[in-house]
Amino acid sequence: MALDYQLIKNWAFEDIHHSYTEKDVILYALGLGLGQDPVDENQLRFVYEKDLKVFPTMGAVLGYPGFWMKDPRAGINWVKIVHGEQRMRLHKPFPAGGAVVAKLKVSHVIDKGADKGALVIVERQIFDASDDSLLATIAQTNFCRADGGFGVSDPAPEALPKVPDRAPDRRCELPILPQAALLYRLNGDFNPLHADPEVAKQAGYPKPILHGLCTYGMAGRGVLQAYADNDPVRLTRFDTRFSAPVYPGETLVVEMWDGEDGYVQFQARVRERDIVVLSNGVAHIA
Repeated sequence: MALDYQLIKNWAFEDIHHSYTEKDVILYALGLGLGQDPVDENQLRFVYEKDLKVFPTMGAVLGYPGFWMKDPRAGINWVKIVHGEQRMRLHKPFPAGGAVVAKLKVSHVIDKGADKGALVIVERQIFDASDDSLLATIAQTNFCRADGGFGVSDPAPEALPKVPDRAPDRRCELPILPQAALLYRLNGDFNPLHADPEVAKQAGYPKPILHGLCTYGMAGRGVLQAYADNDPVRLTRFDTRFSAPVYPGETLVVEMWDGEDGYVQFQARVRERDIVVLSNGVAHIA
């Protein structure tokens, strides 16, 4: 069944009002493995309420609309949807607690062909409810593998660049907690694929996999540590492509290349399997 371009492109989202507390901020950071060294002040600032800072990729879980493409009205084969890319622009630091309002729209519907699927890109703007200031703009690319061939297509956004064909300038190894998926799901993504061994096996995995957005946040840890002295305010852009699944208990190796004017290119691989799991990464440090 081909996707209905007009229906999806004009999907009506209600504004999402999302209140969160310091506890939520700390829980998000713990899910990324921050606090593993409880006396490291660079980690403690994200997991202790004294002078608490919000880790910037937390924008990925604020004002999230849920799995709206599972709605029968969408007519999408949701079982075959995978998260393709995540792009984030950070305009202001997130408060350590408060309320935000998310406004959403489908910005792109791209037909890759009847046997190649489709891309649906959802743009989410997150505003501070206290003063209406724009905090972040997020674009999530969903790859609908079974829904191409509808014949109408928006032009694709500019592709994320491949990393340089040379050794990285910097690298950072981050151990992934064995219970990382069980922690991270408490941010609101309760897909049993990340917790239930039987569901994971039915999906073709030997055990539950880590949330892609947890891997995304951990890669942000590597970039922030290597280029910004762990100052969350300095990260203004963080984009990447999801390439392969990650398992809790593995080691994430973030490989980074110096760019100009504050730009950094990166990818992430799993050390134990030597496989790239995040590719085409671009970050900007102010």
